[in-house]
Amino acid sequence: MNDPGSGEYVYKIEINEIVPQVFLYKNSNRIWRTGPWTGLGWSGVPGMRPGFIFNSKYVDNESEVSVIFTMKDPVISRLVLNESGMMSILNWQEGAKKWVQFWSAPEDSCDDYVHCGKFSNCNLYNLGEFECKCLIGYEPRENRSWYLRDGSQGCLRKEDENVCKNGEGFAKLSNVKVPDTYNARLNRSIGLQECEKLCLNNCSCSAYASANVSIGGIGCITWYGDLIDTREFTDGGQDLYIRVSASTLAQFSKNNNGYLMKRTIAIVTICIGAILIVLSFACCLVIRKRRRDKEDQFTSLNTLTRNLAYYENSSRGIEMDGSEHVDVLIFDLSTIISSTDDFSDANKLGEGGFGSVYKGQLNNGQEIAVKRLSKNSGQGVEEFKNEVTLIARVQHRNLVRLLGCCIQRGEKMLIYEYLPNKGLDSFIFDKTKGLQLDWRKRFEIIVGIARGLSYLHHDSRVRIIHRDLKASNVLLDASMHPKISDFGTARIFGGDQVEANTNRVVGTYGYMSPEYAMEGHFSVKSDVFSFGVLLLEIITGRKNTTHYQDHSLNLVGNVWDSWNDDKSLDVVDPSLGDWYESSEVLRCIQIGLLCVQSYANERPMMSQVVFMLCNETKLSNPGQPGFVFRSRNSSSLPYSSSASIGNSVNDISITTQHAR
Repeated sequence: MNDPGSGEYVYKIEINEIVPQVFLYKNSNRIWRTGPWTGLGWSGVPGMRPGFIFNSKYVDNESEVSVIFTMKDPVISRLVLNESGMMSILNWQEGAKKWVQFWSAPEDSCDDYVHCGKFSNCNLYNLGEFECKCLIGYEPRENRSWYLRDGSQGCLRKEDENVCKNGEGFAKLSNVKVPDTYNARLNRSIGLQECEKLCLNNCSCSAYASANVSIGGIGCITWYGDLIDTREFTDGGQDLYIRVSASTLAQFSKNNNGYLMKRTIAIVTICIGAILIVLSFACCLVIRKRRRDKEDQFTSLNTLTRNLAYYENSSRGIEMDGSEHVDVLIFDLSTIISSTDDFSDANKLGEGGFGSVYKGQLNNGQEIAVKRLSKNSGQGVEEFKNEVTLIARVQHRNLVRLLGCCIQRGEKMLIYEYLPNKGLDSFIFDKTKGLQLDWRKRFEIIVGIARGLSYLHHDSRVRIIHRDLKASNVLLDASMHPKISDFGTARIFGGDQVEANTNRVVGTYGYMSPEYAMEGHFSVKSDVFSFGVLLLEIITGRKNTTHYQDHSLNLVGNVWDSWNDDKSLDVVDPSLGDWYESSEVLRCIQIGLLCVQSYANERPMMSQVVFMLCNETKLSNPGQPGFVFRSRNSSSLPYSSSASIGNSVNDISITTQHAR
């Protein structure tokens, strides 16, 4: 049968191997694989499991290898491989009359085939750490490359690891996409215990796993030689058993037991603490039960804070609402006053719509940033609780770290890690300080912001929409690494929720997506629009609210005009001189324009943005951006506006709906 495709990407089942897998090829190079079939789904596609949108039937016998998908509900769905090498499942939404992306791959760097080399495991959930990690009993082949966060050289077994007839055993690695099976063997008739013995009796066997987890572990896959393209998930995948020496196995078991003991102690301690808190405040809760609304919940928090605040810097859990428990530090007001020299002007770092920020230093020498909310500010009880609960629940190297809070004598304050270089806006919009950011540093900042936003959208415990991403809300640490801040207006999405509507629009004009500013409709794609604006600002060194003499309303419109005229490099910040790689800058401009397209469904996901930034994949052509032209052109363009876009606002109310 002839291949009807004309592109460079191919998606197909490899049936020449002992254990069939599905691969995505770019020309003759493998770039992503699903892993073998586990009985429930593909090992490397954790979303495909019972309860997925369709039923699956896998056939592997002497006459055929096939997978049949049957939709559970009457939904029109299709599997698409685009010209950029992105696999997508699209569902047709009849009401909206459009295709909506349900799933896509490859999604991140760990999906890249052999991203971390041999005998390694890729894990994006090791917050702040290098995603590549050697398997148990192995070490980096080249320490220098590993230090530079390049895992392509892989790992090799440690010199003192004796794994042949010397009391060796197997260490269990859970929730993984098992290695490529090109050098594996399959035995369909034995279980896990027999599989372990089979592998143990052959010194060349490096690992084993169950071939079918759906029927109690019947079937055995054993690997001989290199273990390639293994990655770890928070949920999904399957168990993989790695061959290790007796000493390594003993240490691994000890660490696991220690972890379980610590977790048990922590659970018991938390339970005892919770019981004591409940007993201590039972009378108070009974009295306030009938009046318990959002303001009373905050009053309860204030009462709890007054009781705990005298224990300076002591770790406490605080009740943010009726069910959620968040661990934060409770600071005494006197400690904050002392650390900031009574909020002196000399320690004032800046001032925003919700209050002022001060630099402070605790008694132990630690520097802090104190966000002191104005009593007359627009950020009230809900925004304050929102920011505490959100930042306390997420941790990532590109998100600002919350140290604690202070609620005392009418004050509401958030205490953050101190970042000496302050906001990104103070660099990119300043001709003198902008010289400190060469193109390589700007590109690293762009990627860092994208990774932080992708974590909020896809990888954190809850899906978070920031809603106010802008240059001043990206802070820079001593090494100029970016950290997203200010979560007062962010929203949590639960379960499979991907979008919502509001009558109260919050954020900053110039960064708001058209559908959010005009209709109150927000989603992860709203943040993508804001990121696109910010990316173009970093490249050009100009604010999006800059006005132009031609028909362009703002920076996005000016960049769009330059793109269409093949003069994109004309918009690059002059302070960069000629010290940048033209192809990389043009690629970033194209990604920025893809992010600011008028219609949300045309914009990429942040996980795709990270992939596009970090890989030389073919990009699609961007469509018309939103909010770019003056009124004389607005009648013919989607989401165009004749309004001046540039004012920061706490919130606005939507009273009418604007048609596209």
